[in-house]
Amino acid sequence: MKIVPNQPTMPPLEKMMPYLQRIWDSKILSNGGAISLALVDELKIKLEVKNIELFSSGTLALLAAIKTLGLQGEVITTPYTFAATTNALIWNNLTPIFVDIEPNFFNIDPKRIEAAITPRTSGILAVHSYGNPCNVKEINRIALKHNLKVIYDAAHAFGVSDKDGSILKWGDISVLSLHATKVFGTGEGGATISSDYKISENLRRMKNFGLTSNQDIVEPGFNGKISEINCAFGLAALPLYEEARQARKVISERYRSELSKINGILIPPEPKHTILNYGYFPILITDGFRNYLWEQLLACNIVARRYFYPLMANTTFYRTNPTAKFENLPVSNSVSEEVLCLPTHSNLTEADQDYIIESIAKLMLKKAK
Repeated sequence: MKIVPNQPTMPPLEKMMPYLQRIWDSKILSNGGAISLALVDELKIKLEVKNIELFSSGTLALLAAIKTLGLQGEVITTPYTFAATTNALIWNNLTPIFVDIEPNFFNIDPKRIEAAITPRTSGILAVHSYGNPCNVKEINRIALKHNLKVIYDAAHAFGVSDKDGSILKWGDISVLSLHATKVFGTGEGGATISSDYKISENLRRMKNFGLTSNQDIVEPGFNGKISEINCAFGLAALPLYEEARQARKVISERYRSELSKINGILIPPEPKHTILNYGYFPILITDGFRNYLWEQLLACNIVARRYFYPLMANTTFYRTNPTAKFENLPVSNSVSEEVLCLPTHSNLTEADQDYIIESIAKLMLKKAK
């Protein structure tokens, strides 16, 4: 039986039934029914934010965020991310400007941002990689200085906070993924967070075809509304979030303790004064052993992920597309060639983790010989 990299936190079926009964009784499956409104209220409390708009996917939430802020020309972003981040820029007819990441937390390097700003730059699209917060204060300083909009792809950052509170409060808009692979999810889904009510109101209209309350069309929106059934899943799963986070924390601490003893493995540091969700556990495999270890772990029925590989700037589309621009990306390239995300989820047993750690130790020792 394979040990998979992730599993959704599934609520007990009996906890789902009351919500499903309400949906069956109301016969409202979409369009902002009572269940989705209830989930929004619960999430505002949980995440300590003012305005949340739910979407049917994080990708559509990103598309709407970019369109709502009216970005034009060039947007500075990171090459170390999943395709949805930069694809959303292309779909909005924008030029992604890839700049390098910093080596500790794999987030966009603020020094590189400022150096890449031109008269055509309209915004910054940063990613909280693996849930590690970006240097939000420095990015905010740069944005204010140059009059730029800031969007955070916070797909990995549900529930993450630092000494100033929720990391989702920063930027003009933060975008969450509520996909099944995340620590908290609705099966499929996404969300936008903004402290500006007008921005949130525009996002609400954008996901509903551009319709106003009097059924006038004021912009070319689309159908990005989340279903009531997905929201029912979310309501039933939300009370399990903290237990799942704690389980992942235990797994993370054990990986950190045991794998640090193995030559050829580097474990990135945890950011200080931060409450993490432990959704991912990346390690770096030095000396060119990453692909070897990944393949051998698969042979042992352990599914790890080379996440993010290939680097977005090195994919066929972006490498050959004159729309994208990038210069030297030494840190991003190095990390992409060395990173491996190990299985981590609340259903991972201690025996499974023992097997993963022992397998890595044996394989690294064998390769070193």
